[in-house]
Amino acid sequence: MLASCSSNKTVLPYFTDIIEIPSGELPTQNYLPVIVPNDELLITVTSKMPDATAIFNAPFTNPGYADEYAQAVTPRALTYRVDSKGDINFPVFGTIHVAGMNIEEVRAYLEGRISATVEDPMVTVNLDRQMVTVSGEVVKPGQVPVGNRLTILEALANAGDLTEYGERTNVLIIREVDGQRKYAHVDLNNSALLTSEYYYLQPNDYIYVAPNSIRQANSKYNQNNAFKLSVISTIVSAASVIASLVIALTVK
Repeated sequence: MLASCSSNKTVLPYFTDIIEIPSGELPTQNYLPVIVPNDELLITVTSKMPDATAIFNAPFTNPGYADEYAQAVTPRALTYRVDSKGDINFPVFGTIHVAGMNIEEVRAYLEGRISATVEDPMVTVNLDRQMVTVSGEVVKPGQVPVGNRLTILEALANAGDLTEYGERTNVLIIREVDGQRKYAHVDLNNSALLTSEYYYLQPNDYIYVAPNSIRQANSKYNQNNAFKLSVISTIVSAASVIASLVIALTVK
């Protein structure tokens, strides 16, 4: 009970380095994810004359994702998958290299080219169908959509937040960068997280919340009890067999 009370004060809160400071300022980041191969872009083009920009839009279609086969879906514009070279195949313009750009740069690029033939085009670019995985000591482990921007705090909130057994000072993030898997441990109790390169998540990131010492102690206690119960059960069974043999020999 004492350990439980103590953990509520030191483990459950986030950002314990500033939690008792009445007010202040925290740094911000102007973050936009960089487009990489296998990303999917949802791009729409419109203007005051919709007919003039129709040729720049992909046809509407049902994308046929595996998790949508069993349900009715509203037709939507086809997405542009970035190939292994970092290119997409865009109507009228053909191959466009987008890897290394962010969505605002792609929007500005397309608006610049389309404006050569259409007055005041408006282009919308969004990353589509990207996910991160959250597991470990969270209420609802699973996948969370990234969209154009997602923070680790938002991902954890979407997973139902950490359980009371989640270790706030040891959250593991695994990320693939240029074909290599890298990892880092972040501390949710330290406001320096807000300026960390891992504060904003990237598609396919894996977030694992480690169990705290209480959870590990409980698990070890349960395992020890199960082992003891197994040993006692074996001894009792062996004793029963020996007793049966003794009784059988005595009767003879």
